[in-house]
Amino acid sequence: MKQYVGLDVSMEETSICVLDGDGTVVFQGSTPSRPDALGKLLRAQAQHVERIALETGSLSSWLWHELKAAGFPVVCLDARHAKAALSMRVNKTDRNDARGLAELVRMGWYREAKVKSMESRQIRAVLAARSKLVDLRRDLENQMRGLLKSLGLVIGKASVRVLPYRIAILLREAPHLRSLLDPLMAVHSTLAEQVAKYDAQIRELAKADHTVRRLMTVPGVGPVTALAFASTIDDPHRFARATDVGAYLGLTPRRYQSGELDRNGRISKRGDRLTRYYLFEAANVLLTVVRRPSPLKSWAAKLVNRIGPKKAKVAVARKLAVILHCIWTDGTEFDWGKAPA
Repeated sequence: MKQYVGLDVSMEETSICVLDGDGTVVFQGSTPSRPDALGKLLRAQAQHVERIALETGSLSSWLWHELKAAGFPVVCLDARHAKAALSMRVNKTDRNDARGLAELVRMGWYREAKVKSMESRQIRAVLAARSKLVDLRRDLENQMRGLLKSLGLVIGKASVRVLPYRIAILLREAPHLRSLLDPLMAVHSTLAEQVAKYDAQIRELAKADHTVRRLMTVPGVGPVTALAFASTIDDPHRFARATDVGAYLGLTPRRYQSGELDRNGRISKRGDRLTRYYLFEAANVLLTVVRRPSPLKSWAAKLVNRIGPKKAKVAVARKLAVILHCIWTDGTEFDWGKAPA
């Protein structure tokens, strides 16, 4: 008799429900949220398991990889889709959620979510850590600017490297503010140093990956954007069309259609926020920094004149996502076109 298992995972314990092919409960219980404990219980209570379901969450990727390596037929369900089905139950408990997940895989009413490889997870962790330090550094810079501006001292435009020298010059005119800004400057220096270490680590990761080096041939795309895109997509062949990547990253407009009403809204902003932000930055670099002519830049410039820079940058970011996917799957590099006569 085939058996179907639902796992409702929490940080400490995981509720388990085992159903047979007719939907009868064979076992219900809980165990610590560790792969060894889960594997031991599954081998004892679900010897004829056909499918094991768990939702996307903070522990789902780790548990999925460990259970898959142990030979269990585990699938990861999209939490939003699972919630739509589980919300039909009157009482929400861990036992009921585990049984609901088991029912979903028994009936086949589920959508399996793609679980990224551990290599992509590690790269993503480096990018997320760097992004957090960059945000802290920017917040600290804005804080120092605001403090000095309120006292009549304006720093003006300055890069990360130039900012400490500008502040040092201002402190010569107002030495009584040194006790106020020295602690902030020390923290800013430490943050800048640690961000530089992450940048060096990211450059090494990009240099070691042939695919990422090819992605970096696209104008405006650097190692951070290329690594973010590669770690987010993970497997480019899971998309039937390259244009689906834009929707996956939340760069396509929402649409509401009912009867005579048909309305397009703003972009959905679904998917990975960090990768979407880096693609938007790459689009901005293409429009404002890159000077080498190419068909892509010409198209983007015409788009700016027609719909404005803000909407154009979103469209260019979506186009960059499609181009990066095509380069990845085709094994090619960016084609700059013929040089002007």
